[in-house]
Amino acid sequence: MRLLSSLLLLVTASCAFAQAPQKPTEIKVVVVSMFEVGADTGDVPGEYQLWVEREHLDTVLPFPQGYHDLRMNKDGVLGVVTGVGTARAAATIMALGNDPRFDLTHAYFLVAGIAGIDPAMGSLGSAVWSDYVVDGDLSHEIDAREIPKDWKTGYVPLGKSTPYEEPRTARFGDDGNVYHLNTALVDWAFNLTKNIELVDTKDIKERRMQYEGAMAHRPPFVLRGDNLSASTFWHGKLMNQWARDWVKYQTDGKGTYAVCGMEDTGTLQSLTWLGRAGKVDIHRVLVLRAASNYDQQRTGITAAESLAETKVAHYSAYLPSLEAAYRVGHVVVDSLVANWGQTRDDIPRSR
Repeated sequence: MRLLSSLLLLVTASCAFAQAPQKPTEIKVVVVSMFEVGADTGDVPGEYQLWVEREHLDTVLPFPQGYHDLRMNKDGVLGVVTGVGTARAAATIMALGNDPRFDLTHAYFLVAGIAGIDPAMGSLGSAVWSDYVVDGDLSHEIDAREIPKDWKTGYVPLGKSTPYEEPRTARFGDDGNVYHLNTALVDWAFNLTKNIELVDTKDIKERRMQYEGAMAHRPPFVLRGDNLSASTFWHGKLMNQWARDWVKYQTDGKGTYAVCGMEDTGTLQSLTWLGRAGKVDIHRVLVLRAASNYDQQRTGITAAESLAETKVAHYSAYLPSLEAAYRVGHVVVDSLVANWGQTRDDIPRSR
């Protein structure tokens, strides 16, 4: 009887030990990419591949609740691919934030991807840090062929009756319209990276000279400018003017449009709510986009002709922009990790 009791106690203790939850892995930095082309390594790269190969994200972690398996290195850097569009990004980031395997409470999030750039703000292959990320989908819309003659656009702010109607704040509030990142952290990241030399090539030099303006003609550089996020891939000079006006309107004149992405408001919406739940720190988020193409046609062709040339992996600065996103972004990631004794509890800022 005593032997049986001892065996029962041993089995009970073993089961309890087996069921004990593992301590979550503390993550230092999450690198957020939006797409990959083919495999994660060894072929034509997407936004993820350079990070996987150069940051040695060798540990593959199944992630069926998200778009793509996760990858992690021994230093606590975690890589995630959200999938294209705000819906996939929001779902993937929310799934990551609720994954019990990870402690993200002190993690920094770096969105690092490619984008179209306003030639008035920068040139092909340039890297752009953003303070504001503005949603370009939440709106009313009338087809351009039916808008009143005195309207500049068929896009109308949600809850309004005319374009750029004041007061700006709708009855829905600002929830999801605009995200203002931590200015002190953006200052730090920009100052850390502003002098990094970026890749220039004969091809992108020829292409940038087909656009007008001193900024479009500059060799690739690191700059600050704001981000318009919309799941519709828009293109052309008239849409560019809408983007400039829309960002000014939604930020009360504080933001200046520079780049267009497709996922960042979805990512930031999930991070905002995860922050509200105490799972992440929304003040530790950075958004970096590198210019793979201009957001409009060059001199001498139409917007439709330009759009036909603008395809993923065939952008005029596709590979240089991937290199720029990594070359600038990894300096920030490496600094955060190397100084974890301080950055874990204190968000860095420029001195």
